Amino acid sequence: MGVFLFTHTCLANVFTSFATDYQAEEDERRLLPIASNSYEEWPDGPAVGAQGAILMEAETGTILYEKNIHERLYPASVTKILTCLIGMENCQMNETVKLSKEAVFSIPRDSSNIGLDVGEEITVEQCLYGILVGSANEASNALAEHVSGTMEDFVKLMNQRAADLGCTDSHFVTTNGLHDENHYTSPYDLALIAREFFKNELLCKMSSTPTYHIPQSPTQPDEDLYINTHNQLLFEGGKYNYEYLVGSKTGFTSDSRQTLVSCAEKDGMKLICVVMREESPHQFEDTISLFEYGFSNFQKLNIAANETQYTVENNDFFETDNDVFGESKPILRINSTDNVVIPVTAVFEDLESVLSYDTESEASVASIQYMYHGVPVGTATVDLAEEKPETFEFENQTEEEEVTSDTEMESEGEKEETKQRIVFIDVKKLIFWTIMIAGFFILIFVIRAIINNYQFAKRRKIKTRHKKRKRIRSEFDDFDF
Repeated sequence: MGVFLFTHTCLANVFTSFATDYQAEEDERRLLPIASNSYEEWPDGPAVGAQGAILMEAETGTILYEKNIHERLYPASVTKILTCLIGMENCQMNETVKLSKEAVFSIPRDSSNIGLDVGEEITVEQCLYGILVGSANEASNALAEHVSGTMEDFVKLMNQRAADLGCTDSHFVTTNGLHDENHYTSPYDLALIAREFFKNELLCKMSSTPTYHIPQSPTQPDEDLYINTHNQLLFEGGKYNYEYLVGSKTGFTSDSRQTLVSCAEKDGMKLICVVMREESPHQFEDTISLFEYGFSNFQKLNIAANETQYTVENNDFFETDNDVFGESKPILRINSTDNVVIPVTAVFEDLESVLSYDTESEASVASIQYMYHGVPVGTATVDLAEEKPETFEFENQTEEEEVTSDTEMESEGEKEETKQRIVFIDVKKLIFWTIMIAGFFILIFVIRAIINNYQFAKRRKIKTRHKKRKRIRSEFDDFDF
């Protein structure tokens, strides 16, 4: 008995020592510098115990808070937001996913799972819920095999999709985030993946669901599966329940420590928060603290409604009352949906901007990058007006229809007096055809000039020959024979 107590005490001391070490590490991490706090006239963000953390505005990509955002860290199960994003992009929800032996037995028994067995079948929708609510490792593997045939090929797809989203600090090896030294990412890359993930309404719903039920079926003969989340942000009435939460995914391994990716929306502003290498329950506390920091200290402003420097509408090249097209209005305009996110203490006039004509979109002719004391805060595109041709019916119109139309036109005309009318012209095509037509006339002019010059030279030669041949007058010239 004494030996047992001694052993138990030693083990308790060891665990306490480990716990103390983790706590000491977290205390040290709270002292690490916060890069965004060095921004000029930028609100100071809270100290967090995470090794790396980021708060990003989802629409503009503006980084509101950054701490070691490009450090490569182990993501653990937050890897699954990329797995589910790819699954959603490549599958229909009613497709059938079959559990293979490798999908089930390639994961440790004590790792996260929902108890699916080899040969069982569930839908893609049930699989996604199992992954996002129950963090099911075997379901992640099965979904990967369903999409790509093998987990190895799916991992290649993961790395390609991450690169497409702009990730540069990531390398994925597993579908579920089980620890591997070569499986890593960064807070910034996770935020980019999360931006795309939380654009999907169904993925938002799944990642904000605290419990999910998979009923017994011929292809899933086990008892009904009831899946419960471990994410305390989702516990209704719980200490860390967050009312503005859109969705969230947790992760943990002994090597990664706590990781958390979350999205929240308030007053039209949608924020992405990532914390990596944190200790529980501080990943929830710090996430809420960062969300509150973002919503309290920043504002979203519409660019088109505030921009005065780039007045496309007042440029005579684009707008005139006397042109070949008749009365016209702007054919270019700043995208009305583009915004900037800046501190609440700032105004739009405080922003610097750079105009660039290097744009990949065919509908845009330029872009405007906005910065606040050198910090990027949003971008607007200068777009061609969308073409919406009007149609008119001149034939087979009765007198009654004409009267009705005239009345409607008069009432509508009163409403439209204050509105701009746009002539929809494809500027690129207009310039192209103008150049082509001008080139055609120039070519004709040149050819004609060459022909005229050639004819003139020929006439001169003939005239010269005639002069040389002019004969001497004789005494018989005045007679006809």
